[in-house]
Amino acid sequence: MRHESKLDTIMTIKEAIFVRHTVRKYKDVAIDADIVRRLNERIDYINKEHDLNIKLVLNNGNGIWTFMKIFFAKNVKNYLVLAGKNREGIDEELGYYGAELMLFAQTLGLNSWWVGGTYNKSVAASTDGSVTTGVIVLGYGLTNGEQHKSKQMAEVCSYKGDMPKWFKDGIESILLAPTAMNKQGFFLEGDGRKVTLTCKNGQYTGTDKGIVKYHFEVAAGKENFEWA
Repeated sequence: MRHESKLDTIMTIKEAIFVRHTVRKYKDVAIDADIVRRLNERIDYINKEHDLNIKLVLNNGNGIWTFMKIFFAKNVKNYLVLAGKNREGIDEELGYYGAELMLFAQTLGLNSWWVGGTYNKSVAASTDGSVTTGVIVLGYGLTNGEQHKSKQMAEVCSYKGDMPKWFKDGIESILLAPTAMNKQGFFLEGDGRKVTLTCKNGQYTGTDKGIVKYHFEVAAGKENFEWA
């Protein structure tokens, strides 16, 4: 069964931040061929520019652990494998560009689920010596999901002086970002144009940093600040 293309209703990446929610149950339909082509073009560009090995896997239901499919997921057959050469900062890089691809997919009418720990590592493993940090499930959701429980702005940031709109916009966007176990273990400090990001230490700290940085940059505008 073929799903109707939604390429004529593309939104911006910034708009996608505010409408994307985690979706674990999907319709049993193939992703439109035009959307697959555009996803692969974006993946190829990112891989070439940043020396990564991200790949799109289609029609393979073995990417998620069986117990997750039994209790939480349905028709999980398409996903991005987040992979790259093992080097310093690779987790953050894959978090950053994974966030870009996840939101790009949303602009094309797809729903998503970022899976950091419960994916089938033997299936998603790369054969070219890369490390894999997670997968992003893609497809047409049975629903569009719901906003997850979120911390208050004051719990995740501070700004020296009057908080500018760009900083507030950035914080609002990162509160919608997927993070490990939805713990939102990050804190941003602003001082003029300087922004400092810290994340609690843990297995997914680097990935979370990358995700948060991408969301913040899109909403705040990279022209308005610089990372300290």
